[in-house]
Amino acid sequence: MIIKSKFTPASGLSNAHLQTLLPTFVRNKLKFNGVNQTLELEDGDFLDLVWTEKPKNNTPIVIIFHGLEGSIDSPYAKGIMLALKKQGWSGLLMHFRGCSIKGNRLARSYHSGETGDAKILLNWLQTHYPDSPLAAVGFSLGGNMLLKLQAELADSSPFKAVVSVCPPMLLNACANRLSKGFSRIYQRHLIGHLKRKLLIKAELHNYSQLINLNTKKINQLTSFWQFDDQVTAPLHGFKGVNDYYDQSSARQYLKKIKSPSLILLALDDPFMTQDIIPDESELSLNTQLELSRHGGHVGFIGGSILRPEFWLEKRIPEYLSEFI
Repeated sequence: MIIKSKFTPASGLSNAHLQTLLPTFVRNKLKFNGVNQTLELEDGDFLDLVWTEKPKNNTPIVIIFHGLEGSIDSPYAKGIMLALKKQGWSGLLMHFRGCSIKGNRLARSYHSGETGDAKILLNWLQTHYPDSPLAAVGFSLGGNMLLKLQAELADSSPFKAVVSVCPPMLLNACANRLSKGFSRIYQRHLIGHLKRKLLIKAELHNYSQLINLNTKKINQLTSFWQFDDQVTAPLHGFKGVNDYYDQSSARQYLKKIKSPSLILLALDDPFMTQDIIPDESELSLNTQLELSRHGGHVGFIGGSILRPEFWLEKRIPEYLSEFI
């Protein structure tokens, strides 16, 4: 089902880039004090987790999957964790490998289609908190991963419901969009962040031998097409960037989703084009696509300039409360 969103941008803030960038500046002092936990993995690596608070008895647990290079310090992550806590639910943010304050131990990292770590976390939660209903929210990269995870789990999904916010469901189209116009600013920022981390890891792992990548080549990477072809794909077992994008883009899997799933997209999202929007025939009966004219990328700022309201922190709990 495809529906029209009720989101209305704040007066004077309908511009997509303002919607995308403003939360970083107006919420940079948002405070959230969580409970940290580290989950050791069998491959020798680890997942850093952050709880709003540990669940008691049958308290619902809502897992948060952040976006590319996000963390608990991302304004949208802190905002939704506080909103979940207000509902009386236990929010649990899973840092993708290397995205917490500690670098991960292995040469590999994470990517848009990496569902293995989420499955490990789910199994752990079902063992330790068997009476707690589970739900999940994914933002951007985390939203794409969550939809792919839902499709892979299909009828065996333990989630009562999930919400995917601004997922880049066609990775090649999004990589193209981020290489054009003002959107190149976002690409430059994110690639710069990835490269800085990669240069640190290159000192710990023999990347020149492992994936034929030395410091000079790392510094020459300027686009997602280049980074994903020379870094993401070889580090994670793909034949190349096209193989990675083809296998990891979530749009092709939507029909296989069997439990309630809400996808929130803004038509003006500067990280993507409208080409990524699926037809209604591509959606499963349990998947609802909510389209907004405005909102930017993980923005959705309503209210007013003087009193901004962060609509996602209302809409997401509103949807999840129907199921948990």
